[in-house]
Amino acid sequence: MVGKRRNPADNALPPRVYRGRKNYEFHPPGGGSILLCSLDSPLPVLWAKYAQVNARKADKKTMAALVAEFFESSYFTRLAADTQKDYKKNSRRLLPVFGKMDPDNVKPQHIRKYMDKRGATSEVQANREKSFLSGVYRWAYERGKVAGNPCTGVKKFMEIPRDRLITDAEYNAVYAEAREIVKIAMEISYLCLARQSDVLSLREAQLLEEGIFICQNKTKKKQIKAWSDRLRLVIAMSRALPLKPGIVSTFVIHQPNGNRYTRDGFNSAWRDAKLAAEEKFPDLNFDFTFHDIKAKGVSDLEGTLSEKQSISGHKTQSQTATYDRKVQIVPVVGNQ
Repeated sequence: MVGKRRNPADNALPPRVYRGRKNYEFHPPGGGSILLCSLDSPLPVLWAKYAQVNARKADKKTMAALVAEFFESSYFTRLAADTQKDYKKNSRRLLPVFGKMDPDNVKPQHIRKYMDKRGATSEVQANREKSFLSGVYRWAYERGKVAGNPCTGVKKFMEIPRDRLITDAEYNAVYAEAREIVKIAMEISYLCLARQSDVLSLREAQLLEEGIFICQNKTKKKQIKAWSDRLRLVIAMSRALPLKPGIVSTFVIHQPNGNRYTRDGFNSAWRDAKLAAEEKFPDLNFDFTFHDIKAKGVSDLEGTLSEKQSISGHKTQSQTATYDRKVQIVPVVGNQ
């Protein structure tokens, strides 16, 4: 029997549904919370969403239902937008294989068989999809929804760390053929040792008197990247990006409508720049990614590995070492 609500206005809400900060939340008896819809949604929409969630919970327990519940959880909504997008992509590969199975019937040997078949096409993607599946099971296990995690103990494929170091000539060639937004993003990534997601989400409010404030989305490390003449020039370039009449953007790199660029939208412009560079400079090699620009920045830094770690914001020196790709010049015997 459900007791009376503290707020009489909430008596019209479905059982075990409460007002969160921005959304109505359903708190099932087994624990956890499921986001239903925004607080400004009309009651019929709320009840329909509530019925939909309960209908799925009443179905035979399947991996598809578990993954759907994971995607509706408050845990998932707190993840970075790019991470959410990657998880959705991973699920589209996994659900045709495991979707109809009872989660507790999935065994380590099933995961291994999937990994081996998927690895024949892409070992890296097989690793990513296994990590996603393991994350779903870990979330579900903590909430009493599954008996265990079958991904535990299943080895990933060995991944060879990238050692591609972009040369100055290669960097300059792509820069010369790129659109303004790509030029700005390249320079900020290189000078500030910043990941693509941190560059694209950079806002005007982060431009401080001392430098550019960046809180790394991945590590949560907070730093102010001190101004240099080259960095000031990049920001000056961003001020000239076109905007539609009457539009003001809060993003440093923005579309004409003021919105930020999505990862896919920016990557399209990045690919165009590399293709144009390949055509104009056939003697150069452009088999590098945008993320390799950060590695070029770390490699070009002067100083010890410890000093580079401090500037890059990595948690450990081993992480910094994976980005420091410049081959060291060492003395020969007798010439130390």
